[in-house]
Amino acid sequence: MTDSPQLPLPEPLSRLLPWLVMLVTPLFFSSNLIFGRYAISEVAPFTLAFLRWGLSALVLLPVVISAGPRARAYVTGETSHWLLMGLLGMVVCGAGVYVALQYTTATNGTLIYTTAPLMILAIERLFYGRATSWRELVGIVLGFSGVAIIVMRGDPSALAGNAFNLGDLMFVGAALAWAVYSVLLRGPRTAGLPVLALFGLAAISGTLLLAPFAAWEYLTGARMPVTWSAWSGIAGIVVFASLLAFSGFQYGVARLGASTAGVFMYLLPPFGVGMAVLVLGEPFERHHAIGIATVLGGLVLATFRWPRRMRPV
Repeated sequence: MTDSPQLPLPEPLSRLLPWLVMLVTPLFFSSNLIFGRYAISEVAPFTLAFLRWGLSALVLLPVVISAGPRARAYVTGETSHWLLMGLLGMVVCGAGVYVALQYTTATNGTLIYTTAPLMILAIERLFYGRATSWRELVGIVLGFSGVAIIVMRGDPSALAGNAFNLGDLMFVGAALAWAVYSVLLRGPRTAGLPVLALFGLAAISGTLLLAPFAAWEYLTGARMPVTWSAWSGIAGIVVFASLLAFSGFQYGVARLGASTAGVFMYLLPPFGVGMAVLVLGEPFERHHAIGIATVLGGLVLATFRWPRRMRPV
């Protein structure tokens, strides 16, 4: 008895599917702060991050195992790099973000976090001697100006009075950590690993580093997920903001090419802010409008490359 052959998708649907996937992928990425803000009132931040990456690592474990000798060689030969990836990408950008959401809004966090690509350009220029065009420099300055507008709530006098929100500053640090993580992700140490296997290894590293902090929260009586709403928020973070977001982006890169898939990431600010306002009921003020226009304008100016071919590969 033979297996039934898989029927191919109709040609129009096959060509349309990558575009539909990439249209919802930024929505999945943006949902992390929404689900996080929803769950953080019932789950302590390090426990929330530990469960997120622990469950994600468990799902991705078959992919890591399939990488075989390459995965083992990376973990044993580049242990410090492996742990650093988990620290930056999963501890700082995981638990750190959830801590920040206790002090600021998902709207502010989304807009500040969006500047990570600009920080990547700045890091590559400062530490790796990357040539930077005038358009990229202007975009970096414009994007960071948008962050200043958001952090100061549109009031320059906040600079003199040091009236900054702790959560906003923590999001600046998280965006910087993600930028460093992204630069290290592309280095020679990780060149031989499949993308999803590397993601799984980083999730395992982050889970191990988060475990002592999560245990400390449990032993000290911090908030633990005991309600249906808490576990539904965790499930949303794992399924949508972690697995579907990263898998959708990799699928889009494979079918459309990296440059075309990257264009859809400009939807992150409007999606994230829109969900914060509509789902969480957060206020949308004038400095948010100015900030989103300035940040998005700087991001597009600095990083946009019109794709050579706008059709599936």
